[in-house]
Amino acid sequence: MYLQDRITSDPNVLGGQPHIRGTGLTVRRVVEAIVIHRNCDRLLAEHPDLDPDDVRAAAEFAALNYGPAGH
Repeated sequence: MYLQDRITSDPNVLGGQPHIRGTGLTVRRVVEAIVIHRNCDRLLAEHPDLDPDDVRAAAEFAALNYGPAGH
């Protein structure tokens, strides 16, 4: 999966925070929802514009950019 196909960042959108392309959901919000709910079913139900690949891309992006190596 190519992250640039799913994740984008624009200084004029959501304060420049990385987000799922075409949505108002930041990577951080998606990852927080996964942690809180332990799966993405509720997130996908609440946001029908997302698909499981978007959630996987957010998790991959977070691992690469927010984890110990990305700090």
